[in-house]
Amino acid sequence: MAGPADPVQLTAAGTAGETAPRAAALSWRRVRRSSNLLVGALIIAAVVGSAALAPLLAPYDPVDQEFTAQLRPPAPAHWFGTDEFGRDIFSRVLFGARIALRVGVVADLIATALGVLLGVVAGYVGGRLDALLTRVLDITLAFPYLLLAMVVVAILGPGLTNAMIAIAVVYTPQFARVVRGVVLSVKEQEFVEAARALGAGAGRILARGILPNIVSPIIVMSTLTVGFMIVETAGLSFLGLGASPPTPEWGSMLATGRSFMLTAPWIATFPGLAILVTVVAFNLVGDGLRDLLDPRLRGRI
Repeated sequence: MAGPADPVQLTAAGTAGETAPRAAALSWRRVRRSSNLLVGALIIAAVVGSAALAPLLAPYDPVDQEFTAQLRPPAPAHWFGTDEFGRDIFSRVLFGARIALRVGVVADLIATALGVLLGVVAGYVGGRLDALLTRVLDITLAFPYLLLAMVVVAILGPGLTNAMIAIAVVYTPQFARVVRGVVLSVKEQEFVEAARALGAGAGRILARGILPNIVSPIIVMSTLTVGFMIVETAGLSFLGLGASPPTPEWGSMLATGRSFMLTAPWIATFPGLAILVTVVAFNLVGDGLRDLLDPRLRGRI
């Protein structure tokens, strides 16, 4: 027969049950007060929705050529005009959003995973391994991002997939340095020392004590980096190292439009605006998440 319930456990359970909804309500109020987060999230939702529904929203096939409709300005028949091959710019921008988001998100996930792994190993193990990894990261960070990505693409070969890999490799050191710094700080905390004194293994300390403390900065950095990766991918495509024609990619559309800036500026204007709006949206969300998750800034929201 079970004994009477421990009143301390009951009190703790009741307090936790009361605290969880209150904390959720407080977090939602902070989210609503963060105009950057809300505006950025709405724009990203619109871009994602447009990309997902591109086959339904696009009035024309993005690669179909209509030589009787070359270089037409924006009009009801072609909202964003047409390019030198008579292709509808609006349709190409919609389908270009799918490529930009896919490349940005996938490259961001790869860079985050590699950066977290390297940063945790360097920060927690320390010693010569930390010194070696730190030197490699410093050398990598010394190169301009686009130049280093061009080198990686030159080694792997041109193409959208290789461009995505190159962008992920280029941004991995950023994540590794941030994670390493957090791990170095957290592993010296008293609760980590106490867990180590009680015989806790490295895996348990990392899973229960260190990794939860790097979640917030990684979420913020990952969100901010997606926009930069979209710009870098567009830059590689602009230089002919990313997507190949006739793929409707924003960077390659900019490269095509630069030859018609005086006669048909809409060819480059609308893809450029699409890049601008998407990158600004991710930056707004990243800034909002930083204010929301950073305990030093919560009082401002």
